[in-house]
Amino acid sequence: MSRIVHVNGEWLPEAEAKVSVFDRGFLMADAVYEVTSVLDGRLVDFAGHLARLRRSLAALDLPSPAGDDALLALHREAVARNALDEGMVYCQVTRGAPAERDFLWPGPEVPPGLVLFTQEKPGLALGAQARAGIAVATVPDLRWGRRDIKTVQLLYPSWAKMIAKGQGADDAWMVEEGLVTEGSSNNAWIVAGGRIVTRGLGEDILAGITRATVLRCAAEAQLAVEERPFTVEEAQGAEEAFVTSATTFVLPVVRIDGRPVGSGAPGPVARRLREL
Repeated sequence: MSRIVHVNGEWLPEAEAKVSVFDRGFLMADAVYEVTSVLDGRLVDFAGHLARLRRSLAALDLPSPAGDDALLALHREAVARNALDEGMVYCQVTRGAPAERDFLWPGPEVPPGLVLFTQEKPGLALGAQARAGIAVATVPDLRWGRRDIKTVQLLYPSWAKMIAKGQGADDAWMVEEGLVTEGSSNNAWIVAGGRIVTRGLGEDILAGITRATVLRCAAEAQLAVEERPFTVEEAQGAEEAFVTSATTFVLPVVRIDGRPVGSGAPGPVARRLREL
């Protein structure tokens, strides 16, 4: 069955979906996005994703294409139209398509662009990687400074994943001044001295929605947490490591740059947090 996608107010078969060549998301990565997981046909943590979308739009002075209720309704309609049980909804807002390419932002006469589509991801909740863990390779963090804004500028994270793949790893952890910032598309965590450690929020990392949920779950389970930077060497010597994101939830990391973390298998803290 062909997917039905939403493009600028229309629901269309994916083969008929088109955006203008002058859309600033296409020409200049002048766009923000969110990805919301779907389990059992229901949106997960949508309120958090909507709040972060609003924050990204405000940070870039990018007009909103719709109100909160309308965006929720569109997400639910995308799920329903595609009979999506397990997977994700991608939502992208661009600064629209002015008549000409220009570095200057267009005025209010140019409406923002809005695209939504779904992706099926069988095994999202109980995937093989969650049981076995993943390997990561470290790479220099060469992204722009405002990583707290969830823009579509994903060339370097994509490149980092390819570098990691070339080294036989599943994903990349990015490093700046000797400290891990985050994964290529996730937040990075370790368990050291019996405490859960993850980098504190700032302009250098994305405020993960799943990160916030994990912090809440850890507090409710009375697990000790520190929000601070950590080095690659500390991560390699930790009892456990894991990543969090909307589409992986809590995913154990069992090797970093070829060295096993802890026992080299998913640890009890990561397993417990994923269960929660």
